[in-house]
Amino acid sequence: MLDRFLSARRVRQFQRLMRNGKLTLLCLFLTVIVLRGNLGAGKFGTPEKDLDEIRETFSYIRRRSEPRRVLEEAATVQKSSSASDSTENGSNNYAEFDIRKILKDEDDGVEEFKRDPSQPYSLGPKISDWDQQRGEWLKKNLNFPNFIAPNKPRVLLVTGSSPKPCENPVGDHYLLKSIKNKIDYCRLHGIEIFYNMALLDAEMAGFWAKLPLIRKLLLSHPEVEFLWWMDSDAMFTDMVFEVPWERYKDHNFVMHGWNEMVYDQKNWIGLNTGSFLLRNCQWSLDILDTWAPMGPKGKIREEAGKLLTRELKDRPVFEADDQSAMVYILATQKDKWGDKVYLENAYYLHGYWGILVDRYEEMIENYHPGLGDHRWPLVTHFVGCKPCGKFGDYPVERCLKQMDRAFNMGDNQILQMYGFTHKALASRRVKRTRNETSNPLEVRDEHGLLHPAFKAVKVSSS
Repeated sequence: MLDRFLSARRVRQFQRLMRNGKLTLLCLFLTVIVLRGNLGAGKFGTPEKDLDEIRETFSYIRRRSEPRRVLEEAATVQKSSSASDSTENGSNNYAEFDIRKILKDEDDGVEEFKRDPSQPYSLGPKISDWDQQRGEWLKKNLNFPNFIAPNKPRVLLVTGSSPKPCENPVGDHYLLKSIKNKIDYCRLHGIEIFYNMALLDAEMAGFWAKLPLIRKLLLSHPEVEFLWWMDSDAMFTDMVFEVPWERYKDHNFVMHGWNEMVYDQKNWIGLNTGSFLLRNCQWSLDILDTWAPMGPKGKIREEAGKLLTRELKDRPVFEADDQSAMVYILATQKDKWGDKVYLENAYYLHGYWGILVDRYEEMIENYHPGLGDHRWPLVTHFVGCKPCGKFGDYPVERCLKQMDRAFNMGDNQILQMYGFTHKALASRRVKRTRNETSNPLEVRDEHGLLHPAFKAVKVSSS
């Protein structure tokens, strides 16, 4: 019929168009079938629902492709943000954070108490009847006796450090080791411990910060018979040694030192005040009152330093320090104070590290803990190392290496109770020294530290 209206050429073109149209419709139909199979049909299988499902699927695929682009854009924005925005938002990196930002003292508008410069410095109001006050308190508080056993006084070990972080990254780690070491010794020997990080009197900073603290603790703890001051850079290297308290029954002040060097030579290193014992009594308050006036920083301390350098043997020129001041007081006022001061050198209440640390292996090979003296020192004191400061008087590597060795020497005596020891004095790693057993209570306590006798004493309130 088409031949009657169209030419032969037109007919062939029309037939070709129809075939192509049929093929296109067939392909479209097959495409829809495939999409329905892969993307899922609508809820009711209707075309409208199919279209909604297809749109949702393509939207999901698009959302999944966006996170990388979003993160890249966020990173670009973060990099281009201003320094003030960075400060406000903060950083997660501790290493990059400037700790000084949170260490600024707040100005609350309240002025500190200003001492009258025309009046001599004092640690506090004058007390003249402390022995009487304390005696009455002890009678009223029988549950807090000043002796926890015969010849075993109640002792408070006091140490401390600056309220601010150390000036070098490793210093706080060694402060932690030092206090851990002291806690171990105190736990084994029935000693209480007080760690201070507050500067109680700004005028008595540096060497002298201990004096206001010591006086405050003596007056606040009448139950304490002896206060044991110990510098933060001193460590116990003999965990077994017990201080011979009976030896000091007639003395109030015990320091490591030599009578000849202090009283005859007036040598400024004739004693050491980095580790000492002070009885809680009126005599001690009086000597603190005599000791403290050289301590206020500024002109007083500088002038006192000149006096001490002039009067004491071999003392360098620097401001007054508590050790030189005590040597001067004892050497010039022996009649007043000397009878109650015990300069101990039979064991190392203070042991200068420079003459001890290189002999540790020899000590371990030939001797045993519990001696406290040159054979196995009670205390190793790292004078001059200043691990919390920027600069010390000795090479940093030697100081830190030897402090590790001293800590491990003491720590080995703790670990041995539980069947371990450090692989070497310079090693932080430990090794087993005995096999585990099904009868753990039968294991021998070599040094008697697991259950020391004085820790089991029952204090009577009658």
